[in-house]
Amino acid sequence: MASRTTRLLLKTSSIKAPLLVLLVSAAALLQSGCSSLFFFPDRTTYITPDRLNLSHENVYLDTADGETLHGWWLPAQGQPKGTVYFLHGNAQNISSHLLNIAWLPAEGYNVFTIDYRGYGKSTGAPDIEGALHDSETGLRWLASQPDVDNTPIFLLGQSLGGALGLTLASEWVQRNETPELNGVILDGTFSGFRGIAREKLSSFWLTWPLQAPLSWTIPDQYEGIDRIANISPVPVMIIHSIRDGIIPFHHGQALYEAAGEPKQFLQTDTPHAATFIIPAYKNSVLEFLRDN
Repeated sequence: MASRTTRLLLKTSSIKAPLLVLLVSAAALLQSGCSSLFFFPDRTTYITPDRLNLSHENVYLDTADGETLHGWWLPAQGQPKGTVYFLHGNAQNISSHLLNIAWLPAEGYNVFTIDYRGYGKSTGAPDIEGALHDSETGLRWLASQPDVDNTPIFLLGQSLGGALGLTLASEWVQRNETPELNGVILDGTFSGFRGIAREKLSSFWLTWPLQAPLSWTIPDQYEGIDRIANISPVPVMIIHSIRDGIIPFHHGQALYEAAGEPKQFLQTDTPHAATFIIPAYKNSVLEFLRDN
């Protein structure tokens, strides 16, 4: 079906090349739904923990549906104060997001991070259901590790990782899973999969008419705005930048308003997913970790 549509468009010689590309893209979206709006993986290795003088262990996890996920365990330097489970954003893979959490081991925190299916060294192809399954697989592995016994566990999700982490945390808390989460940090996170898809589609003239039918292809049971209150009484920290050009600031505001207590909002002033280049923002997160 997709190849036939493409051939018909290519035969229309009167259409100029840039418009042709846009029409082909729109046709592909119509046939595949909106899932591709969320996932931009690659398998390039950008930087590894050893390049940053970080001790680490490669972790490989088998999922229930036959995929293999790759992750890194970064032990704390000295006596651990806690463990941070990091879920990264939608582009590239864990090696390009490493600097977001490379500073935590020196502050006394273990870090565990995984690549979702289709990213980096993980097998498969990404979609929303699969990535949600993968995020839970990683947390279940972490919960079974003796290194995290009797220490706090925090979830830190950035951008797409925040949306995945929000859903995971809400279900984890509602099911009374153990060990309990001590805190959830959402950095530059959108308020819902369907909502952000419709917003992005409506921002461009070619896809504006398609915003409703395409957004309906996304399951509506994972809208963070509807789930974040379920994380309470686990403390939540919402971080969002007024300069975020990818996920507008109003998404962070909406999530904060919908969250239950205890909650905290950190307004930042950096590009998307660049929070931790500013020492003051790191310190705010460390204070949240220490207090919970």
